[in-house]
Amino acid sequence: MFELTEEQIAIRDMTQAFVRTDVTPFALEWDAAAAIPEEAVRKAGSLGLFGITAPQEWGGAGADFLAYVLATEELAYGDAGFCNMVNATNSYGLKIRDFGTDKQKQRFLRPVAGGDALACMLLSEPQAGSDAGNLKTRAVRTGDKYVINGSKALITSGQAARFACVIAVTDPDAGKKGISAFLVSTDQPGYRVLRHERKLGHRTNQTCQIELENLEVREEGMLGEPGQGLKVALSGLDSGRIAVAAQSIGVARAAFEAALGYANERETFGRKIFGHQAVAFQLAEMATQIEVARAMCHRTARLKQARVHCIKEASMSKLFASQMAEQVCSAAVQIHGGYGCIADYRVEKYYRDARVFQIYDGTNEVQKILISRELAAGN
Repeated sequence: MFELTEEQIAIRDMTQAFVRTDVTPFALEWDAAAAIPEEAVRKAGSLGLFGITAPQEWGGAGADFLAYVLATEELAYGDAGFCNMVNATNSYGLKIRDFGTDKQKQRFLRPVAGGDALACMLLSEPQAGSDAGNLKTRAVRTGDKYVINGSKALITSGQAARFACVIAVTDPDAGKKGISAFLVSTDQPGYRVLRHERKLGHRTNQTCQIELENLEVREEGMLGEPGQGLKVALSGLDSGRIAVAAQSIGVARAAFEAALGYANERETFGRKIFGHQAVAFQLAEMATQIEVARAMCHRTARLKQARVHCIKEASMSKLFASQMAEQVCSAAVQIHGGYGCIADYRVEKYYRDARVFQIYDGTNEVQKILISRELAAGN
């Protein structure tokens, strides 16, 4: 068994304490309101959760990737929407860390990593989700600036974010090599939030449709080199998929604990329902699935941390954990009986929150394609 470092334990325990006092008691209320209070977001930022792996020299915690995964599980245990907001901001920071200039890091990374601002990635479009190369948003160069026009869909924190990374086509004739990335402030003219989506789960975070209309970005606002947009956007996809596995584990763990607690309280036919073999065996299966998913996730996180090629393992972790989460949450609803479908019981929310894990950061069908390609290549 791998042991955790003191720093990893400290970040996990800090996040767990924050979740217990500032997230879990209010998660149902926030879910109903489809919003997170600003004070909760500010506290998460003050704890360093927006820049867990960002370098300390740029305001981040400078922790390793496994610490980030541990924090992700704890945040998802409290509320999946809150966790997704934090993960989206961390993902943005990683891209600036890896591709940004010092000037860009000072302006666009430091306030985010330091917990003063949220950030978002503008990649997906109404016609381009998994097919990221099918983007229609255009960035046309005019003198020393680019003018961006297009629509972006399903953007986490699209309105709450202060900064955004926009992926747009700069050379339509160059195919996937004609896509570039740009850093913008969301208060610039031309950045407009069209709508907040009403969702099955993750209701606490904003998922927005964004219209970009004559949004101007100076040449120095390009992140990376011209034509590197897809590389920027898709860099760290394995990191994102490992994080989705951790999210899945956190939600499944919360659902399991709720079901276990209910099974030890609810009585039928003169005994606690945990005393019925059908329920006890179901809980045993749930606990086993969670432990297997966590073992896969942590092993893959360590591979990623060691810079070992792990596309296959990341896809496997995401595939297994996301399927596991839906199964565990469904079983938790079943154990609660009719009450499992009532909004006053948390398992109803967990079941809704778990469903999207099989869709974002690459659908599970895409994960199977990637796994099979890696197998064919002998990886």
